[in-house]
Amino acid sequence: MTALQDIYAELAQLGSATVYEAGGRGGYVDADLIQIVPGSRAAGPARTVISGQDDNLMVHAAMAAVQPGEILVLTMPEPRPVALVGDLLATQAKAQGAAAILVDAAVRDVEELAELGLPIWARWVRVKGAAKDIAGSIGEPVSVGGATIRNGDVLVLDADGVAVVEQDRIDQVLTASRERAERERVKRAKLKAGELSYDLDGLREKVQAL
Repeated sequence: MTALQDIYAELAQLGSATVYEAGGRGGYVDADLIQIVPGSRAAGPARTVISGQDDNLMVHAAMAAVQPGEILVLTMPEPRPVALVGDLLATQAKAQGAAAILVDAAVRDVEELAELGLPIWARWVRVKGAAKDIAGSIGEPVSVGGATIRNGDVLVLDADGVAVVEQDRIDQVLTASRERAERERVKRAKLKAGELSYDLDGLREKVQAL
C-alpha cells in the first residue's frame, strides 16, 4: 500500500468516534444512516456528487470519474427516499476501486449489496428508483447531515457513523487520534481492574463541588 493508503487504513481502524473526538468534535454526519454491510468500515477521500432531484444521471457519470480508494458521496438538492444506487451501480463502483459509498438518499437491492461487500451507508432503503434526466455536478462541496464535505476531504465510516476531516488536517488528526487511542487503552486496563471513571476523570470532585 502507499503511504496515503496506510493512513486511510489506520483511520478506519481507529474509527469514526475516535477520529471525531480527536479532531476537535468538528465534522460529523448528523443523520440516521443504514450500514448496508454489517461490520464494514472505511476511510478515504470524498468524491462528491450532486444529482438532480430524484435523479441519478450524475451517479452514472461519477462511475467514470471515481478514483481507486475514493468514497463516493451521493447527494440531491433535498434528501428523499429515492434509490440512487442499486446492485448494478454498486458493482461498477467496486470495479472502479471505490472504497465506499455514502448515499444521502436511498438504496435498493440490499441483499445483493450486502453480498457484494462494498461498504455502503444510506439514509433509506426503498424500491422507488430515480430518473436519469437531470445534469448535476461532480466535485462541488455538498452538505450531508449538517456536515459540509468538500471533494478530497477524508471520511471515516463505521457502525457509529461518519466523521469528516478536512484534507489539510489529516496528519494532525491522525496523530491526535493515535494519542487518544493509546490513552483509552491505558484507561481501559484500569477500568477492567476495577477503577472508576468517576475517579479517574475527576468527576467525583466535580459533582461534590456543584
